[in-house]
Amino acid sequence: MEESVESLRELLTLDELTSRLGLSVRNVRFYTTKGLVPPPIRRGRSGYYTPDHVARLELLQELQSHGFTLAAIERYLSRIPADATPQDIALHRAMLAPWQSEAPAEMSRADLDKRAGRRLTDADLETLAALGIVLRTKRRGRYQVSLSQLSVGLGLLDLGFPTEAALAAADVYAEHGRQIAKELYDLFRTMVWPLYKESGASPEKLREVVERLKPLSVASLVAAYEAAMDETKREGIAQRSR
Repeated sequence: MEESVESLRELLTLDELTSRLGLSVRNVRFYTTKGLVPPPIRRGRSGYYTPDHVARLELLQELQSHGFTLAAIERYLSRIPADATPQDIALHRAMLAPWQSEAPAEMSRADLDKRAGRRLTDADLETLAALGIVLRTKRRGRYQVSLSQLSVGLGLLDLGFPTEAALAAADVYAEHGRQIAKELYDLFRTMVWPLYKESGASPEKLREVVERLKPLSVASLVAAYEAAMDETKREGIAQRSR
């Protein structure tokens, strides 16, 4: 089937692609060899890249920015259908963006101790890591710190909060977090994105919608948690009174 003039206009040379995305030719060829992006389409002896290539490479860059290893990126991308549209891939990028406005601060162990006002032990760091407050980075001796939550974590340490409980709580958050993430993604994919797609909306508009919904979603999760805890307490009281 003959391609439309519009689709031909969207084709990029390798140089145009690397310039647009800030990637090296070597990186693009490496990702292609690894099967992370499809090979370029051929026009005579030249290779060209489509909006699908751009979308997949942008998603790959997004995953890298979140600290995904190459193996994790391969697993993530393998779950995206080969016939996914650039708009579908944009949905993945929109859902990957952080849901909380605060960006963690990176600091050394010495800076962390200074911020905490005391020398933190390895056990302290383990508890704070389980609470999601202080996480080791790939750089030796460097940590990602949630500054707004650090004082809360230090207060729990002062109260003798057990590391085992923090680790167990982290497992609970991870298990249910994965399920919530999957269900929310399916909701956006099946109920939200099709409507915007039919209206001709751009991936950027979808990203804006998701960004606006994020604080509402976080607030809804907190409210649902509080309601569930109240119900759990009432059930516990009712059982003890029998």
